[in-house]
Amino acid sequence: MIHVGDNTWNLKVFITDLQVTKTLRVRGDLHIGGVMLRLVDPENPKDWSDHALWWPVRNQWLTRTKSTLDQVGLHADALLHFTPMHKTLRVQMPDLRYLDCRVDFSIKTFGAVVALCKDLGIRHPEELSLCKPLEPMHLKKNYADLAKKKIPIEHNGSGRDYIQPAVDTNTFIPVTAHNLNGSNGSLDGPMNHGPFSCAPVPHSNSFSTPKQGLQSTPISSPTGVSGGSRSTIWISYVEHLINGQQMYGLLFQTLRHGHASSGFSESSSSIGDPADNLAYSPCAPSPEARSRLVKPKTLIERARMNIGWLDSSLSIMEQGIREFETLCLRFKYYTFFDLNPKYDQVRINQLYEQAKWQLLNEEIDCTEEEMLMFGALQLQVNLQNEIPQPDSGIDTSSLDNAADDDVDAALRELQITLEGPSNGVNAGDITHIPELTDYLRFLKPKKFTLKGYKRYWFTYKDLHLHLYKSREDARANNAPQVTINLRGCEVTPEVNLSQKKFNIKLEVPLEQSINSEMWIRCDNEEQYAKWMAACRLASKGRSLADSSYDSEVASIRSFLSMQKPAQAPAININPSAMDPNEYLAPRYSKKLKSKGIMRMLEAHANVKDLPLIEAKLSYIRAWQSLPEFGVTLFVIKFDGHKKEELLGVASNRIMKMDITTGDHLKTWRYNTMKAWNVNWEIRCMMVQFQGESVVFSCLSADCKVIHEFIGGYIFMSMRSKETNQTLNEELYHKLTGGWN
Repeated sequence: MIHVGDNTWNLKVFITDLQVTKTLRVRGDLHIGGVMLRLVDPENPKDWSDHALWWPVRNQWLTRTKSTLDQVGLHADALLHFTPMHKTLRVQMPDLRYLDCRVDFSIKTFGAVVALCKDLGIRHPEELSLCKPLEPMHLKKNYADLAKKKIPIEHNGSGRDYIQPAVDTNTFIPVTAHNLNGSNGSLDGPMNHGPFSCAPVPHSNSFSTPKQGLQSTPISSPTGVSGGSRSTIWISYVEHLINGQQMYGLLFQTLRHGHASSGFSESSSSIGDPADNLAYSPCAPSPEARSRLVKPKTLIERARMNIGWLDSSLSIMEQGIREFETLCLRFKYYTFFDLNPKYDQVRINQLYEQAKWQLLNEEIDCTEEEMLMFGALQLQVNLQNEIPQPDSGIDTSSLDNAADDDVDAALRELQITLEGPSNGVNAGDITHIPELTDYLRFLKPKKFTLKGYKRYWFTYKDLHLHLYKSREDARANNAPQVTINLRGCEVTPEVNLSQKKFNIKLEVPLEQSINSEMWIRCDNEEQYAKWMAACRLASKGRSLADSSYDSEVASIRSFLSMQKPAQAPAININPSAMDPNEYLAPRYSKKLKSKGIMRMLEAHANVKDLPLIEAKLSYIRAWQSLPEFGVTLFVIKFDGHKKEELLGVASNRIMKMDITTGDHLKTWRYNTMKAWNVNWEIRCMMVQFQGESVVFSCLSADCKVIHEFIGGYIFMSMRSKETNQTLNEELYHKLTGGWN
């Protein structure tokens, strides 16, 4: 039958569940919900509520059901798939186990991770994300030099095969994007047109609380499809889309009621009750899982390991992942909020497992004594796993008293803040500024000199370190020989217990963010613990009056005590029956050989009394104490420079680092940052600081990954017990999502 002049055309839709293709006669003004309604057979009892339309060629979900076919750009040559939004995904957990989970492939990856973590019993899902499994080839070449992996051909049921365009790992611009330009902006004034897309920083020096007033610019064409002006699109586009997004019609609400109802499982796993299983892990993973681990040998290879992170602003399906494929669930942001043994047994166990495999895989460096300590803690965890543990699950009474516990904790913190810490004289006097003094040794390395450490009288007060020739000079109020402002400095420990070496390396920011290297040598453990704690707090802008000083000192003491070898092992185990590769990183298992297990058993005597959860927490705290902890590496190239550089992104700063040694060359802190901007067309980033702008391109991953790390860490820093802990997904996407 021929249709003339009625503006209708044939639309082919492949129904994946039935493996059949339907041809619908449609008009351009028909909305997406109407297409879906015509696909559903009223006499078929099948529940279609979890289905949506997927456009393979455009790599796009058509979830705005009130949009018409003309508005989304559908024409007669298009083929759509009517397919479930929830699909089975093989997820590798941090402990290297694989789970088959039902995950929503149609929503943004961030939302899918939130739903998945809820099902798995993991609190604070914003700290985790999904990444693609790495292969050895990923460590050999930079991101731009890797061959793009094609997506398998999708059969459409019509006798033809459509090859979907390959989606690059971490590609941020979707195929449907009509505007590749960006914009430039700052916090100090209105945004000006330019080549960058700006993510402004909330007005906060400490990034402790969320602030209002993110930049917002009206957008005339919210869909980005009509118009054709290709004007710049701002970061506030996210806000505009959220506020202006069309609501589902009554028709489609009825059609997909199961997806919207609270009774539908957003994700489900194949292991029964995940909370009971994921809180405990086998001592050794499957040989297959371990064989698939890639082992970086250089800092560049460590940086290339960050190529696999999915884009949190796109759906899983849009990033080339299909049903039954494998993704890895990992802790992405190394700032762990409110880690509570009462509620976080699964989270603590998976965090312990991720830390363990980072160390065993040599993704993070540690000293020989530290490696033996980590092996001893791992052994204690394995032993405690075989012993029934006291019930530490959540019961009704503990849930009822959770709010009271939070109130009591807040009152205690307030009391400490008002009365001051109990770590010195006049601790109860809030007008007194605490002070730390002692004789220490100091060295400022210079070229072409053999001068060693020199003894000074050190005085630390109000974030400043003053060095005098003697105690008498300090008492006489003479001018100090050296004065160092510790705010914003990098603090690195260098400890060797067997050699009684207790050094503190300071990299102090000077003009132009250039770090000046200085060394402090302590005489003993007690001295080291006090001064190391003071330097760490000072680097974050916190003085000795801070309530966390005592706990920081205690943590350092505990960390050192666990590294001391005992006279003899506390347990009767045959060392020859243990595989050192299960407990020690390869370079130490090769170096120590048969002595490694024996020394580890001696170190185990220090932790033999720890219960299971405390052993895991001790492992995590020791991991957090390592100098390289929490620094995510990227290979970059600064604007105007030809050589490759190393960039480290941490929870409170970004750093230019030596690509060979990892030494910190420059440091820029987030509390001096005004905005971070991206030119999506040339994949270049510009981070604006007070008085300086840093422009670079990322070579080891898509620039969206760095953009998301910076925005994500700022989002994490806004969490506090004083603010509402409801997860603000809109704010997360404003800070991490770029312009979409």
